[in-house]
Amino acid sequence: MDLEILEIASNTENNKVVINHTHSSRHKNAMCGDTMQVSLVIKKNIIKEFGYQCKSCVYCQAAVSLLSRNAINKSTESLKNLIKITENFFEKENFTFPKEWSVFKKLFKKKNIVRKECLKLPFKTLSKALKK
Repeated sequence: MDLEILEIASNTENNKVVINHTHSSRHKNAMCGDTMQVSLVIKKNIIKEFGYQCKSCVYCQAAVSLLSRNAINKSTESLKNLIKITENFFEKENFTFPKEWSVFKKLFKKKNIVRKECLKLPFKTLSKALKK
């Protein structure tokens, strides 16, 4: 286990339900049973608040922790682009994150391919919330 992943997962400042959310979603990983819920406040297509709750492995917790901290004050379009990047990361050779999202290189590494569904669960849940 990578200690950096444990450190990222331990940051739980956004592990909460946003009471007056404008968007929310739940998603379940059919492979392992991990569950994720996100609640957002979006104003003028900008994420103002991001809360999450999950019953999941440390990889999923790290991914949602990093996502929640980096999504605040970003546009929904920018986040939709990030979601596309994470969908394709493990399928393409020599794929890297753009500078804006380079922090996700800490988690999205080819050595973590066996945990790709865990890493992608928060992004799938966010995608579902943004469609509502």
